[in-house]
Amino acid sequence: MADVLVRGLAPDVVARLKSRARENERSLQAELKAILEYAARPPLGIPEAIKRVRAMHRGRRFGDSTVLIREDRDR
Repeated sequence: MADVLVRGLAPDVVARLKSRARENERSLQAELKAILEYAARPPLGIPEAIKRVRAMHRGRRFGDSTVLIREDRDR
């Protein structure tokens, strides 16, 4: 496995990364690894992206927007 060294990060960036790591109950190194792995993942195809969005919203109920659209059109 390769190592990467990042120099010259602003102190406020490091502080935010440390805070994010604490929120996710990970070490700073584990948080940075997760961020980099997420950023470097291959792009999703359209079907996979649709499945992902549907999974994110599964179980949620949304109101009918027909009334809002009609009100907007009547303006």
